[in-house]
Formats: sequence, structure tokens, C-alpha cells
Amino acid sequence: MAAPVAWLDRPDGHRISYLKREGDGDGVMWLGGFRSDMTGIKASALDAWAAASGRAFVRFDYFAHGQSSGEWREGTLSRWSADALAVLDELTEGPQILVGSSMGAWSSLLAALKRPERVKALVLIAPAPDFTERLMWDGFPLHVRQEIENHGEWAQPSQYGEPLVLTRTLFEDGRRNLVMNGPIRFDGPVRILQGWRDPDVPWSHAVELIDLITSTDIELHLTKSGDHRLSEPDDLARLTATLDAL
Repeated sequence: MAAPVAWLDRPDGHRISYLKREGDGDGVMWLGGFRSDMTGIKASALDAWAAASGRAFVRFDYFAHGQSSGEWREGTLSRWSADALAVLDELTEGPQILVGSSMGAWSSLLAALKRPERVKALVLIAPAPDFTERLMWDGFPLHVRQEIENHGEWAQPSQYGEPLVLTRTLFEDGRRNLVMNGPIRFDGPVRILQGWRDPDVPWSHAVELIDLITSTDIELHLTKSGDHRLSEPDDLARLTATLDAL
């Protein structure tokens, strides 16, 4: 059985909540998306797969996500990627397959660049590296950009409940972490699962990413009916089959 929720304490007082399953062979680490948490459908499906296959598996919540500590307005890509590195360094052993969903793909790429000796392979689901700049800022109308620049934040209306507060710091920090402005030097296997009908991350973003990653062992699976979540039973089966093959 997976251990109950535990916490990894950071030097600045921040606490990362995580769930860890012991197992054999190469470990698998889940890196979730923007505003998601470690109890989501895909992460839970991977935990069930890990239990059935006897694999080590760890999932966690970023700063200000899920059960982890932190104030949302202080969240940045630097903080979130630092959490991912802390989990990789302190909670895993040996080669790891990083499974990154949406923003988690950005965190996965940053981890692979900083810890190439620890990352064996990448599985990227609807990958959204550089999303703050390419998929948000570049598409905002002028008045939204001015609101963020002049007032420090903008409350984006959400169909899921409370507006999503986006801060100037989030975008400024994102620009310091861009990876799609040149070659991404990772030579291990890369598997990308992308939905054709994804309204948040266009499939062309994944195609451009393929061209930038230096690995020659890259495969893209494009599902015509797939959306951004890729959480339908067929999507989950495809995800676990991808890990089985790796």
C-alpha cells in the first residue's frame, strides 16, 4: 500500500505534501499541472499501475497547490521547479522516469536539464513549457497586460469557480525559466501524449518542442478526440502502456 500523505520540509519553512510508493526498478515521478494536485485522475491511475507492476512511484503537490503550504500569489515557476528538484533529490533513488502533465512538462524539462544523471526518460502529457509567455501573455489583450504591469496582478475569470489570480511576478519569473528559446539538451527517450482538440495547449506546441529536444528517441501520440486533460479510460491505458514500454 502507498504510505499516507507525508511532508518534505524545506529550509524556508515551506512544506511539500507527497505520496510515495516503494517498488523495484526505475522509479516513476509524477509532476502535475498548473492548479492541479497529486490526487487527480491521471496521478491516481499511475499509482494503481505502480502498485500492480511493483514500481516505485512518487507524486507531490507544488507550493500553494493541493495540501502543500504556500500563498498562491507567491507561486512561480522557480518555486514549483525547485519543489520538483527537492522531491527528485530527496525522495527518489536511481534512474527516474518523469511524467509531466501540462506545466509539469516544463518542470520535467528543467529537472532533466539540471539532473541529467538522474532522469532516464520523459513522458510529457499535453506539454506546456513556457506557457506563461507563449500560451498566456502573448494571447492577452492589451488591457489585460496593462492591468498586470500597472497593478501587479489580474483576476482571470474561471468557469470552475473563483477567478484565477495571475501576478506580474509569475510572468517575470516565467521569462527567466524559458526553455523553448533554443535547443533543449536531453538525449534520453521522450514520449509525448497530446490531444488534437486541446483548447489550452495546441498540438503545434508539442511539434515545436520535438524539434528543440536534442534526443533522437522521441515519439508523439496525437489523439484526434483528445482534450487537454487526457483522462478518459483510453487515455489512461495509453499512458500506462507507454510506461510499460519504457
